[in-house]
Amino acid sequence: MLLTALLFALPAFADPAAAAAPAPVATDLSWLRGCWTLTSPDGSVTQEHWLPPAGGALLGVSRTVADGRMVSHEFLSIAAVDGRLVYVARPSGQPETSFPVVTASDTEVVFENPTHDFPTRIVYRKGKNGTVSARIEGTLDGAPQAMDFPYQRCR
Repeated sequence: MLLTALLFALPAFADPAAAAAPAPVATDLSWLRGCWTLTSPDGSVTQEHWLPPAGGALLGVSRTVADGRMVSHEFLSIAAVDGRLVYVARPSGQPETSFPVVTASDTEVVFENPTHDFPTRIVYRKGKNGTVSARIEGTLDGAPQAMDFPYQRCR
């Protein structure tokens, strides 16, 4: 309930000029909306839920459940900041990080923050068969690393 109350209170603190001009690119990302799920080989289940674009922003939440308990969660947003789309991740137990958009189309969006430890790049792709894939890339221990998340729509 606290999160819901905060979400309703946020517009009261928003800059009226920014609220008056929502980023049109946010509506191009409407293919992200909905519930997406991935079951890993180890049996853990990750779900990512994206609300439909509204007010120039998308809001999302992700959680991973393993052995019947939540092992991680993340609050997400994609919104215009200074005229540029920015992906903001708030992962459990870690500080908030922003990733400005590099490219965006009707089927793919790429965000990048080269100063972040890992990941430095986040990619979402719309699949041809109603799926969405996410990919994170960066360097760990001096070696390039990438992780793919081939999501299916939740039932």
